[in-house]
Amino acid sequence: MTGQYAHNIDAKGRLFIPSKLREELGATFHVIAGQDHCLYIFSEDRWNAWMEQLKTKTYSEIKTLRSVFANAADCEPDGQGRILIPARLRGWADLEKEVVVIGSFDRVEIWNAKRWAEMEEEAFSTGALEAAMESMGL
Repeated sequence: MTGQYAHNIDAKGRLFIPSKLREELGATFHVIAGQDHCLYIFSEDRWNAWMEQLKTKTYSEIKTLRSVFANAADCEPDGQGRILIPARLRGWADLEKEVVVIGSFDRVEIWNAKRWAEMEEEAFSTGALEAAMESMGL
C-alpha cells in the first residue's frame, strides 16, 4: 500500500479513507494503536495472517498485547467511505482534526498531521531514509 493523503476527522470521529486504500483493504478493516503514536489499519487477510502468527506464541508472549486487542476496532466504511475511529484510539494517536493517511507496506497508517510532518522531515533531513533504503538493498 502506498500514497499519502491529508484529511480531517469530523466532530463524530469519522475519517474518510481514500478509495485507492479502501480497495486494497477490503470490506472490513482492523484498526489498532501503532508504533510512534499512529494508528495501523489492517485488511481482513493481513489481520488473519497476524492472528495465525500469534498462535505460535506462548500466552506470556502475547499478554503484552492485551491493550492492543482491548482497544482494537473492527470498521466497515459507510456509504461515503468513512470509518468511525473510537475516542480511545483517537486519543492515543492525538487525532483531533487534521490527519495524514499513508500507505505503508502491508498496512495503512493514520497520523496526526503535525507529528507526520515532523517524522517525514526528520527522515529526509537526517539521512535516515537513505540509510534505511541502502540497508534494504534499494
